Amino acid sequence: MGVTTLNPAKYGRLCADVIPKVIESDAEFDRLAAKMEELDRKASQTPEEEALSALLMKLIQDYDDLHYPLPPSPPHQIIQYLMDQRDLKQADLLPIFGSRSVASEVVTGKRAPSKAHIRKLAEFFKVSPALFI
Repeated sequence: MGVTTLNPAKYGRLCADVIPKVIESDAEFDRLAAKMEELDRKASQTPEEEALSALLMKLIQDYDDLHYPLPPSPPHQIIQYLMDQRDLKQADLLPIFGSRSVASEVVTGKRAPSKAHIRKLAEFFKVSPALFI
């Protein structure tokens, strides 16, 4: 989103329409997720819509993490899952690992990713580095 100035009146109207709050039920989760998806589908968002979308994302993530935590998985399974979701091949990860052999060993679980790999994987997939630890 960057550093922008929000118009308080516009942001207030958006918030009054959505009524964002800490999510306490699956119905509220579904309502706020639908609104966030609606905002995210817009070709061009206003700064106020971007701010509301970010707030909704945080509320949704917090509820999801609290009520539906993911079971711990080894780093290689998480990497494989993220690759599958993005239709990537091992070769697409060469900039992260530097060589085919290292990429293969990490992706198959024969070798743990290094701290540098974890940092690069988190940046590449836009996820928390904690996923790979």
